[in-house]
Amino acid sequence: MSSIPEQVRAEILERLRAIEAEEGVRIVYACESGSRTWGFPSADSDFDIRFLYVRPPDWYLSINVERRPDVLRRPIGASESGAVLDPAGWDLRNTLRLLRRSNASPQEWLRSPIVYRENEAVVPALRALAAEAFRPLAVYHHYRSMAKGTYHDHLAGPEVNTKKYFYALRPLLNVRWIEAGFGPVPTAFSAVLDAVSPPGPLRATVDALIDAKRSGSEGDAAARIPVLQTFIEGELERLEKATPPPATDPISAGRLDAVFRSVVRQVWA
Repeated sequence: MSSIPEQVRAEILERLRAIEAEEGVRIVYACESGSRTWGFPSADSDFDIRFLYVRPPDWYLSINVERRPDVLRRPIGASESGAVLDPAGWDLRNTLRLLRRSNASPQEWLRSPIVYRENEAVVPALRALAAEAFRPLAVYHHYRSMAKGTYHDHLAGPEVNTKKYFYALRPLLNVRWIEAGFGPVPTAFSAVLDAVSPPGPLRATVDALIDAKRSGSEGDAAARIPVLQTFIEGELERLEKATPPPATDPISAGRLDAVFRSVVRQVWA
């Protein structure tokens, strides 16, 4: 798993403190997202900093709360160390609404192996809630759609950006994980690969591509790789006829309301 240099970590923590001061929010959780947490960063990968924040209680007590922004972004840019930082965060209320739909992004963030900040009084409850809110059908469709879009947009031509293979392979293998009934999908690509991809040409090719990506550039392009093309195209064709997981009821709004109120009170006590 990718480690974070201490200077970069310090710069990220300072950036988070600046966002809190500028916006009047409290960040309860901040993590790395994307290729560094999946286990296949390039040498020049950005640092995808994702965070969850809470506004003061009175901010939510507004007749216009639905129209108020629930996302914070800062421009992508290089820090003093030269690391390219990409900070973005979601308001707690927005996060809980997305969890109710079993949105994959907050699920992945809360399982990130690279954590920059964590409010230990509230984040364990959010992780438990994310596991409780997991609905296989919603996540299955999310990853299937992601793989299909990546293939048609980036892998159908005679030359490809090799990193895009991972943006098709990872969701397709995640779909296999869900089909096997294993529950919430691990963040680490290797864990899913070990569980649902048998040894052979596909695994050997993926392992070699991971090694190449770690030492290469984000923009590296090459001819299509037949083994990967065959697998991706075969899986997409199979999924056109596959039976998805059964639908399950979402977590109750009352349960989410209780967590929301509890977190806001604790953070601003």
